[in-house]
Amino acid sequence: MTTAGPSGLLEPTEGPGGDAPRRVVTEPAAPTSDGQLVGRSSSGKKTLFYVLLVLFSLMYIFPFVIQLVTSFKTQADANNNPLGLVPNPFTTDAMQRLADTQFPRWFFNSVWVAVIVTIARVFFCSLAGYALARLKFRGRNALFTAILAVMSVPGIVLLLPKFLALKYYGIYDTPSALVVPLMCDAAGVFIMKQFFESIPPSVEEAARIDGAGTFRTFWSIVLPMAKPALITLTILSFQGSWNELGHFIIATNKESLYTLTRGVAGFTLGGLGSGNQYPIKMAAALLMTIPTAIVFIIFQRFFTQGANAGADKG
Repeated sequence: MTTAGPSGLLEPTEGPGGDAPRRVVTEPAAPTSDGQLVGRSSSGKKTLFYVLLVLFSLMYIFPFVIQLVTSFKTQADANNNPLGLVPNPFTTDAMQRLADTQFPRWFFNSVWVAVIVTIARVFFCSLAGYALARLKFRGRNALFTAILAVMSVPGIVLLLPKFLALKYYGIYDTPSALVVPLMCDAAGVFIMKQFFESIPPSVEEAARIDGAGTFRTFWSIVLPMAKPALITLTILSFQGSWNELGHFIIATNKESLYTLTRGVAGFTLGGLGSGNQYPIKMAAALLMTIPTAIVFIIFQRFFTQGANAGADKG
C-alpha cells in the first residue's frame, strides 16, 4: 500500500485491500512570508488607487461646488473671498436679478430647441441608420464613408458654410435657423447603423413574410428592438443641442432668439454692465446645468442598460 508523505505524494501502506494505493488528505501548508507580503502589497495598491480616485473626484466636483456657493453670495463676498465655501451672508439676490433679465426667454428658447432637435435627430438618424444597414442601393458604402468623414471634421470649420447656407435659403435670424441644421447628426447615424447591423435579419424576414413593408418592418419590428441605442441617442442629442454654442452664434443675431448658451456667453463678456458680477453669472450657469443633469439622472438606468446591451451584442 501507499500513503501520502510530507510532499503530498502517495506512499506504500499495508492494509486488507492489498497493495492498492490509497490517497490520504494532508493538512494545507501554512502560508509563507512571501504570500503575506504579496497580499499586503495588493491591499496597499488598492488603498492607493481609491485615495487617488477620491482626490480626482474632489478636483472634478470642486468647480461645481464653487459655482453653487457663489450663486448665493453677495457681490462683495464673491470679490473678497471667491473660493470660500460658505456664503457670508447667504442671499438669493443673484437669482432675483437674473429673473429681471432676458434669462427666462433664453431658457424657454433652449427648451423648445432641445426638444425639437432631440425628437428630429432620433427619428432621422434612425431612418438613415436603418437604410445604410439594411437597404441595398448604389453608393451606399460611399455615402457611409462620407458620413464618417464629416465626423472627423471639427465643428468650428463648418460654421462659415452653415452661415452661408442659412443666408442663401433665407432662414437666417428665424426660429428655423436654430433647429433645421441640427436635425440630423453624423454620429447619431453611425450609432444607429452599427446597432441595426447587430439585429438578426431573420427577424425582418419573418415580418416581410407576414406582409409588412419596409417602413412597417422598421417602425414596428426593428425600432422597438433598438431601445438601448435610441435612449443613448436621446441623451446625447438633448445634451448636445442644449450645450450647443457655435451654431447659435452664426444662426441669429436677435436677442429674442438667443438660447442659454448664447445669452450666458454674453454675460461673461460683460453683458451685465460694469464689474465682474460673479454671483449672477454663476447663478445663470447653475440654472443652465440643472435640466441636463435631470435628464441624465432620469435616463441613467436605461443609459447603463443600453451600454451593457450594446457591449453584449458587440
